[in-house]
Amino acid sequence: MEQNKMLNFIKDVLNNMPNGWLSTTTHRLDIYNEELAKTQFLEQFENLYNNSNTETSALAELPTAYDYIRLGHPLSCVLEWVIAKSLKLHPNNVISFSSKTIPVIAILRKNLFEKKNTQILYTGELPNIFDAEVLKSVYGYNFELKQIESTEDVSKYNGSTVLVSEQNEINKTSLNPNIDFYVNLHSDLGSVLIINGKENAHYVSDIQHVRRRETIAMTPANCHIALKSLATNTSIEIPANNKKTNKALVLESINKITGTNTKALVASSGLSIQYAIMMGLVHDALENHKGKDIKFIVPPNCYGGTNDQARRVTACIDNVEIVDLPVDGDNDMVQSIEKVLTKVAAENAIPYIIAEIPTNPRVEVPNLIALKEALSKERKTANGETAIDPVFILDQTFCPNVHFLGEGEILSTIRTISFASGSKFPSGGKCTAGYCVGNSKTNALIDKIEQHLTLCDNEATALQYEILAEQTPSMNQRIIDAYKNTREYVNFIQATLPEAKINFVSEELAEQGFTPSVFSLDLPTKGNSPEERETYKRALNHKLINLMITEIPNESKYCVSYGQLKGCYWTIPATSTQGTTKEGDKDYIARVSLSPDLNMELHKKVFKDFVDTIK
Repeated sequence: MEQNKMLNFIKDVLNNMPNGWLSTTTHRLDIYNEELAKTQFLEQFENLYNNSNTETSALAELPTAYDYIRLGHPLSCVLEWVIAKSLKLHPNNVISFSSKTIPVIAILRKNLFEKKNTQILYTGELPNIFDAEVLKSVYGYNFELKQIESTEDVSKYNGSTVLVSEQNEINKTSLNPNIDFYVNLHSDLGSVLIINGKENAHYVSDIQHVRRRETIAMTPANCHIALKSLATNTSIEIPANNKKTNKALVLESINKITGTNTKALVASSGLSIQYAIMMGLVHDALENHKGKDIKFIVPPNCYGGTNDQARRVTACIDNVEIVDLPVDGDNDMVQSIEKVLTKVAAENAIPYIIAEIPTNPRVEVPNLIALKEALSKERKTANGETAIDPVFILDQTFCPNVHFLGEGEILSTIRTISFASGSKFPSGGKCTAGYCVGNSKTNALIDKIEQHLTLCDNEATALQYEILAEQTPSMNQRIIDAYKNTREYVNFIQATLPEAKINFVSEELAEQGFTPSVFSLDLPTKGNSPEERETYKRALNHKLINLMITEIPNESKYCVSYGQLKGCYWTIPATSTQGTTKEGDKDYIARVSLSPDLNMELHKKVFKDFVDTIK
């Protein structure tokens, strides 16, 4: 009876859900409470269930489930809630993934730190992408593999027991107390991890952190398919798609956009591609530079996902370390690279540099000729031997249209891999995918990166390829149009509030092709002490953002995004994109992102109104 009530409720929810549940990739931060996240969403969703309320207006009023769609979203929360309720588990104990292998990897990572044994049982066949040898030799994970005929025969094990099985239907699991984790693989949709037993509840936050940083949740479209299958008690039906054709179009577009003719790779998110890059480079170093330390050189104030993921990789592998690379404000990227590479060379270590150009959030571009010289310079180890040359991993998300890698370009002679978040300009905010491409000196490295993208099952989905195939051809024109709007708005703010400090590219840099559509705004402040001045400025940031999103609700949003098709997005890096960055390195400034399509005059008027209230 209860099961039928729930499934009928889900049918109605699917019929009445807001359009944004399928299409939105960035969530409003003004209705988001990070501490409560999924809990707050599901508590209010459960209230709707208890009251049999599936009205669209009621569903639209539910709070933001997660700050990033890759970590979770309304439909993934609903799918996990239905499965958990059927199994009489807490919803936290059910976690959906776009990847079929990452849930297993997440458990292995946790057990590495807990020094706990793991046995992976499977019925039928494991996915052919599951490379046990690489997981042991490169990732450092330990486990036993065992094929079984029936789950009824599973006995108690001294450690964690993980059962991996392919399933044609959602939610057909019978829990066995001797199985700690069920990884249910669902055709092309991804997987659902079920955490069984109170003694395993402490795995939840660590597994969710893996989903946040190294992969994505099952996508909204795929969760919708899964829920529809569940609600109608039918087998999963995957809609027809032209993935092969769309993928070819996307790869061709990436080569055209980046001015390259080398192999491009497309992942389920920007962090998915970055994880493949990091693990591919570690793998290459372990094979070709045995015994040497690996140094990932990373700006301490860069995007929190990059910072956090890099540190997470180093935590798992003994000979991998993070080296800070100060790049913003009073620090010069080239001078910092020169200093760090000299030190790493003396230690006879392997240097991998991750840096953004332009930087985020200060939107700074280094002297590119000096950068090339610093990266090209031959250095010596302490013993006088030639040091290993660096690999430059370039985050081009702010300016994906600038040519760095092609024949004759500024970084064509240095081992360089460029990557970008496809949720920004490439897709116009319509999907979370990300991509990377290298110059001709990185072909072997790209092959290794592809191996780890495949192992983690983090390639872009069919729908993501479809969206990118539609959007990438217009990307360069959208970049031009958005830059024009941003330059106009920056000039207006400078004239209206000259005391504010604006971080944006110069006209000279724009002429060189650096035309971002994001700038950071350091508002003027006052007070009798540094603490008072900082407190006043932080309050002013929120006052400005609240005014914008209140007065222009259809266009101005409090979101983390960039490269969107329409509107203007506002955020404070320290409380959003730099969430896991060390406190002293955070930027409590406003970051503003403009699109090619917005009401410029209205945005000017509201900003002028804001200025009038503080003068």
